[in-house]
Amino acid sequence: MLQKPLSRISWKSFVQPWQEMDWLLFLLPISLTLFGGITIRSTQLHLGDTIWWLHWVTGLIGVITTLMLARWRYENLLQWHWIIYGLTNLSLLIVIFIGTTANGAQSWVTIGSFNLQPSEFAKVGVIITLAAVLHEQGASSLGMVIKALAVAALPWILIMMQPDLGTSLVFGAVTLGMLYWANANPGWLLLLVSPIVSAILFGVFLPGWLFWIVLVIWIAWRTLPWAMSGSIVAATANLVAGGLGSFVWQHVLKEYQRDRLTLFLDPDKDPLGGGYHLIQSRIAIGAGQLLGRGLNQGTQTQLNFIPEQHTDFIFSAVGEEFGFIGCLMVLLIFWLICLRLVIIAQNAKDNFGSLLAVGVLSMIIFQVLINIGMTIGLAPITGIPLPWISYGRSALLTNFLALGIVESVSNYRHRLKF
Repeated sequence: MLQKPLSRISWKSFVQPWQEMDWLLFLLPISLTLFGGITIRSTQLHLGDTIWWLHWVTGLIGVITTLMLARWRYENLLQWHWIIYGLTNLSLLIVIFIGTTANGAQSWVTIGSFNLQPSEFAKVGVIITLAAVLHEQGASSLGMVIKALAVAALPWILIMMQPDLGTSLVFGAVTLGMLYWANANPGWLLLLVSPIVSAILFGVFLPGWLFWIVLVIWIAWRTLPWAMSGSIVAATANLVAGGLGSFVWQHVLKEYQRDRLTLFLDPDKDPLGGGYHLIQSRIAIGAGQLLGRGLNQGTQTQLNFIPEQHTDFIFSAVGEEFGFIGCLMVLLIFWLICLRLVIIAQNAKDNFGSLLAVGVLSMIIFQVLINIGMTIGLAPITGIPLPWISYGRSALLTNFLALGIVESVSNYRHRLKF
């Protein structure tokens, strides 16, 4: 009887633990990480820094972590989710007391030569906890929606105390995305964000604010189980939010904080101050035209016109040196990543795995939209990195950690538990 070659048997047994992985989803972030290292190096040439290789080293650690998590059953997280939640909040609490301050936020804990940012890892902790809370009953009842909001509220408050507006916004996007996937009434989700809209409209366009109040009352009347009292509460919350928003804007926020939120609409108002980043970023992206100036050839990038370009404004370097085609390729890769995440969420064998995938999807989509939006003047500058491309070791490890959990959902979608 003929036997198969030993090498073929060994290779098959070696890859067997990863046989159901989504390999396209695995390879796409790796390509972004490699590209990110190349772009980071270009932004740092004029400084003589060599931090770009740390991006690749961190990425290698992330790839190994992803592979390890992909062969570990994600269902085990169910019995650990409250411990993970507790450790998440504990780490955020530690930052408040012994954290290192940079760029106006106390968000880092220094361990040797490594600055650890617990708020990045907290994103995954919250996704795991919300998925565990919502996987059995979903969010079709107000009670479950309130429970999910309570879970997200504590880490959100701790992050706002740092303060880290960008990460807190990511938490909001993740929570809303997972609630929607868990069958929460879309009207309820709109009511959740309505006070924020009221706070903005009240000081910007009063007739629009009045129309919004009427719309909120109608949505509350149609969607809440207690129509009359629910409508009154919703209207009151929005009325208070409008007045409170105006008070905070005029008397609480400092001028530079107000500028940071509004200068993206007219950066020329302060071209040497708060609008400088955005003006230089738009010049860089526009200078790239169709094919770009070429790697290491961008004048805005090489002459250090854009501060912090290797982190939050990395996309401006992509636009200048790789042009419209380069930007389009990056967007295409992100689109494919999001598509694969949607497919995994749809094909997961249980609600827990599906919610995990949607949580990661919400996190990635929001970060990509806000980061790219702020570099081209469509969103305020909030300090959100571009996944897998921006320099930031905590953020990069977090993204690979999230990827590993989703790959586990894919890897075990057809396997029975022994």
